[in-house]
Amino acid sequence: MTKYKKELTIISGKGGTGKTTLAAAFASLAERAVIADCDVDAANLHLILRPEIIEEHAYEGGFTAEIDTERCTLCGQCQSLCRFSAISDDMRIDPLLCEGCGVCMDRCPENAIRMTREICGRWFLSNTRFGPFVHARLGIAQDNSGKLVSQVRRRANEIAEEQDLELVLVDGAPGIGCPVISSVAGTDLVLVVTEPTQSGRHDLERVLELARHFKIKTAVCVNKSDLNEDMTAKIKTVCREKGAIFAGTIPYDPAVTEAMVAQKSLVENGESPGAVAIKNIWRTVLKILQ
Repeated sequence: MTKYKKELTIISGKGGTGKTTLAAAFASLAERAVIADCDVDAANLHLILRPEIIEEHAYEGGFTAEIDTERCTLCGQCQSLCRFSAISDDMRIDPLLCEGCGVCMDRCPENAIRMTREICGRWFLSNTRFGPFVHARLGIAQDNSGKLVSQVRRRANEIAEEQDLELVLVDGAPGIGCPVISSVAGTDLVLVVTEPTQSGRHDLERVLELARHFKIKTAVCVNKSDLNEDMTAKIKTVCREKGAIFAGTIPYDPAVTEAMVAQKSLVENGESPGAVAIKNIWRTVLKILQ
């Protein structure tokens, strides 16, 4: 992957912590940035950025078996070998069950089965009011989201180089699985958004272990911090113990919902307490990236 200047990736231990809200706000504050939505399993940053699509590309993922009905003799050998029950009694492939392992093709006595590439989703290059935006949509029940994340990040970094942009701002995937690893590998800074709850603290600890494994500089902010100030204090302690930078807190702010309904980032919607807090966190993040 070509990397240019600085790359900031925003992630969370689970969905719904405010990661995309923060990413949209940062997009409105950043100058000379390309934005990438790498939460391809449930992409929603486009709802706020309202992109104008200028390029659209098919994304090919794994393989699916396909039976040539003219050559098939209905011997049933492929059906008996399939561990995923993807082949029906009339020798038809269920693409939602097929794992693309290729055993049926390899063992078919009539060479009547071939493996074909699946179109698993689509990825896009768009213009937004904040700059270029690379995003994607994974198909229903499709896998290989980690590879699609890599494609989105790769194109975002290429655009940063082509247009001499100073920052690649990535809205990463939640959790600690393959899409998250693809979101954070090689980035300059991970900003983890968490909540002041016991589960939020637990998820944060898992994410920090992931970042430490990949030796990535990590910062943390707590959303809705005033709802449980004791837990917020405990999260600060976790950051000190795990070697993460505590970047700040964001109070509960009803203006977040108002901004979403208006398809705006929080900082575009006025000087609410949450918007002020996010601006302070943004300044802290920029200092860390320098």
